[in-house]
Amino acid sequence: MFLEARQEVIARLIEQEGHVTVSALAEKFDVTEDCIRKDLRRLVAEGRCRKVYGGATRIDPEVNRVVAERVDLLRPEKQAIAAKAFAMLKPRQTVYLDFSSSNILLAQLIGASDLSLTVVSSSVDVMRAASSGTNVRTFCPGGSYDAEYNGFVGNLAAAALDPYRFDAAFMGAVGVEVEAGDVLTLDMEDVPAKQAAMARAEVNVLLCDTDKLGHAGTYRYATLDDFDLAICDEVRPDAVERLRASGLTVM
Repeated sequence: MFLEARQEVIARLIEQEGHVTVSALAEKFDVTEDCIRKDLRRLVAEGRCRKVYGGATRIDPEVNRVVAERVDLLRPEKQAIAAKAFAMLKPRQTVYLDFSSSNILLAQLIGASDLSLTVVSSSVDVMRAASSGTNVRTFCPGGSYDAEYNGFVGNLAAAALDPYRFDAAFMGAVGVEVEAGDVLTLDMEDVPAKQAAMARAEVNVLLCDTDKLGHAGTYRYATLDDFDLAICDEVRPDAVERLRASGLTVM
């Protein structure tokens, strides 16, 4: 189904049911949850619906329309990925956290800890989560703001990362084509900062839900060979084994 047609169907579902969730829509249309989030953001931007965060949904009586974007932060597999990533961190490191719901969880763990870290991210959501820590220094370098990402993208965002050197970069992905070795995102504007962060990192870590293995995005921003390590959930052991077979170390 084409993007515009899928969005129209989603809009009708909202009108009929009063609420939707990202996970249910992704399963219904057989696309990634990141694709659905982009659909919902566009509908919100057009004024056709509204987001409600936190997993619960409710109809707004004033506008009689609502979209609930079920943020993945309560999913145990996401929490497991974040916990594994947090275990890698050492005091006084400087790390880059990419756009990713797993990275928001990782930032929350950092903020709740007493670990002394410098966190750099183009994501406002990541910055907000990490900045709650009393020993955490946070930097959001800037660039062109994108409301869909709630963060900074494009060549300006990439250039703003030039002064930094990272002990580790924790990167997200819309999809990973294991056989081709492609690590993908949906938007060309998301590519430059991702590549800049990885080029400045001593260790590059891919945070990857197993449901993204085999799913395609639109633009390749890296290959599996560019990563030192992948951190996955254990929902699909077969997918993890395929990733290991590519030669990448997987936690």
